Amino acid sequence: MIEFLKQLTDPQSIIQYGGLALLLFVVFAETGLLIGFFLPGDSLIFISGMMCRLKPDLLGVNITLLILLLSIAAVIGNMAGYWFGYKTGPPLFKRRDSWIFKKKYLIVTQKFYRDNGGKTLIMGRFLPIIRTFAPILAGVIKIDFKTFMIYNVIGAISWIGLLSGIGYYLGEYSWVQKNLGYIVLGLIIITLIPLITTYLKEKKTSK
Repeated sequence: MIEFLKQLTDPQSIIQYGGLALLLFVVFAETGLLIGFFLPGDSLIFISGMMCRLKPDLLGVNITLLILLLSIAAVIGNMAGYWFGYKTGPPLFKRRDSWIFKKKYLIVTQKFYRDNGGKTLIMGRFLPIIRTFAPILAGVIKIDFKTFMIYNVIGAISWIGLLSGIGYYLGEYSWVQKNLGYIVLGLIIITLIPLITTYLKEKKTSK
């Protein structure tokens, strides 16, 4: 189990050992399940785009089909998160912390939602943790489902298309291939900056 969890947090292992099926599941889980907040969505999508160029047989799809399938997985994931939030409602804020649920993540998402409104469902796609909890919070506050779906689809296509497209077109450069680890680390740091800023502001406000 420990080895399996390690592979789920390593983008290259996910693609190498799980192929397209595991790739789709991880994107779905990170955008629809509470347990998905620790999964490496951004770097995984970036690397999957690279693999379409460097090793097309590994995933068995071209870049266009990859974007389509991953976008569908992301849309369905958000729908699952919305449904969960809609059913659990406000009591979710009173739920005790566990290894798969941290109330502080929900509070940070709520703050981000207050600042950006429905655009959170688009912008939040590019932010770890936010992309997991944003659809859940949308369900909790019972945002209109049609409005939710518009933001949901736009966000999914933007997120998947941009990151996998960049990975696909940069994958041909040897420098990118040799420094992939640093690029992945850089992606993680860049996407965490807005999240950390929002958390610190919310912590300061609560005090």
